[in-house]
Amino acid sequence: MSDEASLRRDIVEVGRRLYAKGFIAGGEGNVSVREGDRLYVTPGGVCKGFLKPEDVAVTDLEGRATSGARATSEILMHAAVYRRRPDVRAVVHAHPPAATGFAVAGLPLDRPVLAEPVVTLGPVPVVPFGTPSTSDLADQVAAAIGSAHALLLANHGALAVGETLWRAWERMETLEQFARIALVARLLGGQTELDPEAVARLEALRVPAGYPPPPETPRPG
Repeated sequence: MSDEASLRRDIVEVGRRLYAKGFIAGGEGNVSVREGDRLYVTPGGVCKGFLKPEDVAVTDLEGRATSGARATSEILMHAAVYRRRPDVRAVVHAHPPAATGFAVAGLPLDRPVLAEPVVTLGPVPVVPFGTPSTSDLADQVAAAIGSAHALLLANHGALAVGETLWRAWERMETLEQFARIALVARLLGGQTELDPEAVARLEALRVPAGYPPPPETPRPG
């Protein structure tokens, strides 16, 4: 079990990093951590770059407030992820510009063109548009998150998960870096994919490196 004070500080720090990196603006984005039968969640309607530990809201696993501030309006989406993925302990949702550009264009980041994302991130699909803060979006995310560690939300933003908050943050940062490089490659004329043997070697590194694939990853053949 994590110390609650440390957990709150970590959520505040991730919010600060999202804002400092330009992954969110205004009141955008939200972060949550599951601890036992409770969710610690960023509040709605405020800039996540300037939170204090006491601003973090607490809900049950269905997203119903139990104490603290009003939780993010996207709480249904977070709760849906935790129901679908018992291995997940943290969710980070943001609007990183390059990755969100791919989401708006309806282009998944699922081509094996960089070694690190193959190992740490895996393919990133585009989830069909669902109205933010509704069960429609939560259902779309739940349908896709079983086989992915990160998602592009069509005409909306991006979402990353992890077994810790820092792993979820890392995946969000990796996703945006991947999107930027993929965009530059496309502007330069195209992307050269790694050959299947190289991809297989990289995939074999996932578990030893501490990045197990999502539980519903299809097996080749």
